[in-house]
Amino acid sequence: MMMERKIKRFTKWKFPIYLNRRQRALLSVFFAVCLLVAVGIGGTLLESRALSTSLTERNVPPSFEHPFGTDWLGRDMFARTISGLVLSIQVGLIGAASSVLIALSLGLAAATWGRTADRIISWLIDLFLSLPHLVTMILIAFVSGGGMKGVVLGVALTHWTSLARVIRAEVLQLKSAEFVQVSRRLGKSRWWVASRHIFPHLIPQLLVGLLLLFPHAILHEASITFLGLGLSPHQPAIGIILSESMRYLSTGMWWLTVLPGLALLTVVRAFDRIGDHLHLMLDPHRSQE
Repeated sequence: MMMERKIKRFTKWKFPIYLNRRQRALLSVFFAVCLLVAVGIGGTLLESRALSTSLTERNVPPSFEHPFGTDWLGRDMFARTISGLVLSIQVGLIGAASSVLIALSLGLAAATWGRTADRIISWLIDLFLSLPHLVTMILIAFVSGGGMKGVVLGVALTHWTSLARVIRAEVLQLKSAEFVQVSRRLGKSRWWVASRHIFPHLIPQLLVGLLLLFPHAILHEASITFLGLGLSPHQPAIGIILSESMRYLSTGMWWLTVLPGLALLTVVRAFDRIGDHLHLMLDPHRSQE
């Protein structure tokens, strides 16, 4: 009898490991943010080490002292990879933020400036969507002279289309809302209505759009740099690391390419998970899932 009571008490007790969907999303975002913060701090601490060479430690495989091994000049690949990730994050942040501003401006213009502006902007969105991102980015980077300026312009001018459509649809829906119609009847200007009623409702979409643009911006920056049209070869960018390491892959030095590539995919996946879960965390109707 005593044993049966203990078993019943044990089965009635609920373990705290059973989390709902919102709690799991919050935990996943927390770990992803911690990873990105660690990458940022590591890039600052290892900036000088990423450029230092040691000819006595060339082509060393991964070890405790050099987790990602060393390259043909004795440079520590772990330090170069972390510095390259920080540089990619900086480029992705500037490019994605610029793209969000373009999407916000054109989305608001298409929804508020009349049918003619809506048709022109919709045609422009369809035009950019019909062109491959990578090809357009290569052309923009080539015309602008390459470097960080070319990469940022390429990202900003090619990644705004989908978000602009979302903003346009959201603004059209908000324009027909009752509180917006009441403000217009009370004599409020379009700028007052847009700044007080429409823009606050667009902040979640803009934040989620910024985080979802980050992975594309980072991968496309690495792709352009890999092709030689992006950042300077003197900078420890991921695309430069992969481009230089490809010629040594056939010699058995797999760590020069595989480990930096996995690190890039990990950072991209971290941003992707933050963007996917952010909408769930901000949506009050799904808080109990």
